[in-house]
Amino acid sequence: MFRTVAIADLGTFSAAAQALNLAQPTVSLHVSELESRLAAQLVLRGCRQVVSTPAGAALVERARRLLREADDAIETVRAFAQGRSGRVRLGTSTGILVYLLPQVLEAMGKSHPGIDVEVSIVGTNDGLARMVAGTLDVALIAPPQGPGDWVVTRWRRDAMLALMPADWAAPQRVTPQWLAGKPLIFNDTSTRLYKQTMEWFGAAGIVPRVRIELNYNEAMKSLVAAGYGAAILPLEGPVEPHLVRGIQAVPLKPALARDTVIVHRALPLLDGATRSLLDTLKQFRQR
Repeated sequence: MFRTVAIADLGTFSAAAQALNLAQPTVSLHVSELESRLAAQLVLRGCRQVVSTPAGAALVERARRLLREADDAIETVRAFAQGRSGRVRLGTSTGILVYLLPQVLEAMGKSHPGIDVEVSIVGTNDGLARMVAGTLDVALIAPPQGPGDWVVTRWRRDAMLALMPADWAAPQRVTPQWLAGKPLIFNDTSTRLYKQTMEWFGAAGIVPRVRIELNYNEAMKSLVAAGYGAAILPLEGPVEPHLVRGIQAVPLKPALARDTVIVHRALPLLDGATRSLLDTLKQFRQR
């Protein structure tokens, strides 16, 4: 069928055969067999140039459309394989999403405009569960505990600070002993941050009493600003954007930090779009 397009474009069997790198009798035989199969004459022979019949013109029109669709399909697959298009499902925390991810997404939009990055807010445990279920492609979370079929790459380490109402008289560095006497706002018990904060108090032999438990850091900051209590949270990136009106941030003693890693499946299992996102994330890796 596609050889009839070459004949229609070039006007003769010999020109079409040369363009297709075939012998002229082969092209002529192919057209004759196609006419026999369709029970329709496709070209008028005997003229200086081969002329399409109405049936042949209809076939050529349809064949051109199929060739364009085939070219589009090939380009779509090529762009997907090369990481120029596609979809990536990324899971991360609210802090990363609010303070760091916009820069990553802006860079992705400039370098890979054909890739759609879908972002979900997840905790570490939830993020790993969704990786196992196959509903996430990449997770920016705390380091996984225990074995797993993952590639884990360090992305950044952020200091955890005590966020307190601005009118509290606080020491230069906050200790577990000092903070234990204050009303506390914690992440809920299912989170890795809760465990990390409890371990910080536990190392000093203290079991703190928690006033409020939440699993949304920005809401915790709002409660701190309203005077409900203090929270220990990682401050991703510069400190200043985190300090909404009514909050002061004080370092901890002993110091505490939150590690964030990039988690994904083995590279041979990843599509081009996911590899492109990983390349962009590496550009923002903390040195």
